[in-house]
Amino acid sequence: MATPASATKTAVVDVKDLVAGYLPGVNILNGTNLVAHQGELIGIIGPNGAGKSTLLKAIFGQVKIRSGSISLEGDEITGLKANKLVARGVGFVPQNNNVFPTLSIEENLQMGIYQRPKAYNERLEFVTSIFAELGSRLKQRAGSLSGGERQMVAMSRALMMDPKVLLLDEPSAGLSPVRQDEAFIRVSEINKAGVTTIMVEQNARRCLQICDRGYVLDQGRDAYTGTGRELLNDPKVIGLYLGTLGT
Repeated sequence: MATPASATKTAVVDVKDLVAGYLPGVNILNGTNLVAHQGELIGIIGPNGAGKSTLLKAIFGQVKIRSGSISLEGDEITGLKANKLVARGVGFVPQNNNVFPTLSIEENLQMGIYQRPKAYNERLEFVTSIFAELGSRLKQRAGSLSGGERQMVAMSRALMMDPKVLLLDEPSAGLSPVRQDEAFIRVSEINKAGVTTIMVEQNARRCLQICDRGYVLDQGRDAYTGTGRELLNDPKVIGLYLGTLGT
């Protein structure tokens, strides 16, 4: 029997039996597991309230972790603060309030690399290779941009630190259908450029179409996992989730 390709790759992020929540005594995650190997695009889908965004926030040190562990390339990072996680190579793009609207695009990108300012020009070249339109608009105020354009700035800012893993929370949320397609194309381009990516998405079908592997969360647990194609064609996933998630 052939060994799956992912089994031979390095585990960039390894989440084991994670229990976490915002309020004392109330758990949102109830033993969640997730592995992202080097270069993979991981999709996380599930019904509202399943704990998808909470999982990303827990990885990024924004949710109280009660038990379980999170490791980055074999080193435990459970409960580390966001600034330390960024320095270690974890990038995070939240769904809302993900740009500084009063700052220019250039200033937003500078904020993304404030821990390594000397690398600004090198990283700017990288992000504008993916988001070419930003390169000619660096002086424009971020608050004047459309929702899709703000999403590009937010992803670019997170990429400025050359992250080992990029966490994306609902990158297509609130966008028009055309802009949604653009967002998924850009996520694929980021991943193809070598950035391991973990994406939470309500547009479940589109997410599974582009991801290498997917996780279906339900009530804070990973109910199903498999390749994107496997989950798209799994009768149980279709009946329970894809009928009501995405288009």
